[in-house]
Amino acid sequence: MATMNISLPDTMKEWAESQTNSGRYGNISDYMRDLIRRDQDHRHAIVEALIEGENSGESSLSVSDIWQQVQQEN
Repeated sequence: MATMNISLPDTMKEWAESQTNSGRYGNISDYMRDLIRRDQDHRHAIVEALIEGENSGESSLSVSDIWQQVQQEN
């Protein structure tokens, strides 16, 4: 396994340490690996959604129509 050194502002360092102290992570390295895995999963999901959108074809709706639908869903 490779080693990497990073610099963090004090507030971020304290946050990372608090996550470890909470018992959820064994150490800061575990916490950082979890953050990286989540980022990878998130980016993969975004790429899949973009591909799905691209493959769905061209919409006959205007941007205004689409925006109205989005607002009604919320």
